[in-house]
Amino acid sequence: MDTAAPSAKALKLIILSSAIAAFMSSLDGTIVNIALPTISDIFNLPSSSVAWVSTIYLLVMAGSLLVVGKLTDGIGYRKIFLTGFFLFTFGSFSCGFFPELTESFGILLFSRVIQALGGVMMTVIAPAMLSRYMQGAERAKGMSVVVLFASLGMALGPTLGGLLTEYLSWNWIFYINVPVGIAALILGIFALPKDEKKVFTLKGFDGLGAVLIFVGLAALLYAFSEGYKLGWTSPLVLFCIALAVVCIASFIICEMKAASPILDLALFKNSSFLLLNVVLCLMYFTLAGAQYLLPFYLQLIKQLSTFQSGLILTIMSLGMMTAGILSGQLYAKLIGKIKILLLVGIGSIAGGYFLLSKLSPVSGLGIVVLGLALIGFGVGLTTTPASTLLLGSVRPEKNGMVSSITSLERFAPMTIGIAFFNMLLIAGVKEIAKHTDIVSRPMQDVAAGILTSGFDLCFFVSMGIAAGAFVLCLLVKESRLKLK
Repeated sequence: MDTAAPSAKALKLIILSSAIAAFMSSLDGTIVNIALPTISDIFNLPSSSVAWVSTIYLLVMAGSLLVVGKLTDGIGYRKIFLTGFFLFTFGSFSCGFFPELTESFGILLFSRVIQALGGVMMTVIAPAMLSRYMQGAERAKGMSVVVLFASLGMALGPTLGGLLTEYLSWNWIFYINVPVGIAALILGIFALPKDEKKVFTLKGFDGLGAVLIFVGLAALLYAFSEGYKLGWTSPLVLFCIALAVVCIASFIICEMKAASPILDLALFKNSSFLLLNVVLCLMYFTLAGAQYLLPFYLQLIKQLSTFQSGLILTIMSLGMMTAGILSGQLYAKLIGKIKILLLVGIGSIAGGYFLLSKLSPVSGLGIVVLGLALIGFGVGLTTTPASTLLLGSVRPEKNGMVSSITSLERFAPMTIGIAFFNMLLIAGVKEIAKHTDIVSRPMQDVAAGILTSGFDLCFFVSMGIAAGAFVLCLLVKESRLKLK
């Protein structure tokens, strides 16, 4: 593992390095989509093709997370951190510079793969480093800073992406990462403790498991991300679902027999560890619904512009930032009673969805703002203590593995959640339309009412899922989440 514990000054620099990694990763996750129409025009591509700029990044990220988490524990945090930032920075420059120079959209996709590999390393290493070098309440405070920066990146992404694309060019949504990445590299070189000197070897590495989980997760997320476009009964989508089931099932069997598994399934024998992971999955699953559906409500029903809708949606990120800081400060005072933070956080999320389930075509924006604030606050209040408890429940040499699990629980459920809530909205609108009187009211009022009722149904289901997560939190026993 790593050498002696760093000094207090070095710890602050480690927190800053981790925060920058979280910021860049979350920023890149939200800044690109707004430039896709412009990229489509530049390369003269249909929207289905240009969507691969986002899709390929997502697939590589999801498929690589568990593998990189395992490698992190073996190679060392410093090497992974510096390599990740180098790949992300070079990939960002390549995304902005080479595609237009070569007039090749394929180069853009290849550059996104490089950027995604760097992004995976950055995503995994941030919480893993904090868990390795910090303990208990101090770790929670550090994690709260990471959540703050991640929320800031999420909030700035759409607005910053729009400004850069409109007033400079689409290339700058990638170029903006370059100076920050170079600064982070320099910071990492001086701030991070050197890894223990040992020769890393792939001997004994679970190569078959790595291939199975990469293919399985990539196929699964591709099926859910493209299913509503291609049709859920299309041969490609059905093939990807079948491939995902076979690969993930085979991966589980492989891990049960592997001497050095990529994913230690024994961790999930601890019921509290399992429940806490399920809570995070459910939380991010419902979050996808809010992020996906509300822009449609704001633009189609409330007739707001894209920019105005984006500003309102930043309320959620502001709530996450506020709660992230607060949870880090409260953690030390509630050790032994961390469940209180989890319950208040999940309860806040359920309350936010309850408000959003009461929307109508004439609802004021105040109810949307309050609902988003409660949801964001709940996510921020839950993420820090849950992640801190999970990372603190395993031996240090498994921090990378657990960090990759919690990261995967953000990517995969949100992708699947978007597909689920899209289907639920369509099915709900069709069913509600059958029972709606379309004779006595103006057609535009009927259409708005039916569509809003569809949104309400989706948010009501989200509230129900959050309520289920609340019950699971009651069953979590903090005393059982001890180092193993």
